[in-house]
Amino acid sequence: MSLDIATVRRIAALARIRLEEGELAQAQAELNGILGWIEQLQAVDTEGVEPMAGGGAVALRPRPDAVTDGGIADRILANAPDRQGEYFGVPKVVE
Repeated sequence: MSLDIATVRRIAALARIRLEEGELAQAQAELNGILGWIEQLQAVDTEGVEPMAGGGAVALRPRPDAVTDGGIADRILANAPDRQGEYFGVPKVVE
């Protein structure tokens, strides 16, 4: 897959990246190179290869689905710079 200059302009606009006219050709070459690497990776046969991380047969132990309030407000607020009861004290922001 090869990107044209108009597509590179659109990608830059969507990513909120300002590219000058002289930078478009370099960005086009870099993006086409990245897409070439992706095409190479898609060509690799991964049939029968187990994932190395992120799942597979690993499962988390289920925990009871119980609603709690935590009950540890004192420990959480121990290092708070400003505390108001059981809440963090923050500056008032009103415009």
